[in-house]
Amino acid sequence: MKYSPSFSSPGLFRRLGALIYDGLLLLGILFFATAILLPFRGGRAFQPGDLGYGAYLLAVVFVFFAWFWTHDGQTLGMRAWKIRLASASGGAISWKQCALRFLPALLCLGLFKLGASLWPGAVKWIALLSFGLFGLGFLWAFLDRDKRCWHDLIACTRMVSVRDVKNQAMDSTKAGTN
Repeated sequence: MKYSPSFSSPGLFRRLGALIYDGLLLLGILFFATAILLPFRGGRAFQPGDLGYGAYLLAVVFVFFAWFWTHDGQTLGMRAWKIRLASASGGAISWKQCALRFLPALLCLGLFKLGASLWPGAVKWIALLSFGLFGLGFLWAFLDRDKRCWHDLIACTRMVSVRDVKNQAMDSTKAGTN
């Protein structure tokens, strides 16, 4: 279904609510993804800073979000909070747009990793800076007319409220019966 620009954008708190739901679900998925790898490690635990393992987990997280976004525009958390992701034109988003939406999170994570390796004693401050940059991207929604965050602007995507879609469908049904 294509969404017109007249659909309202959900607020930041609904977006964060969906993100928390998805985070809880992702936690279980990441445990499962780790369990799949354990038999191939010969009983050895993963070490902090293992780049291969970190890249594997990032790939799992990316595939989780990208698959849901490209198939229905909704993760399970977004479904619970009645939010749908659409391209700026209102249609479904592509895998390229998914990668562009994922890019700011990767940059913040990369900033944290780089800073932690260069200044090991300043990890708390580097984490705060990295989290602050990530937070600024979300806080931008308060300034944007269409409530878009930085990753929406980068990927040419937008969030729409599913409630509006249902209301419009009900209105068009009523109009057809009168």
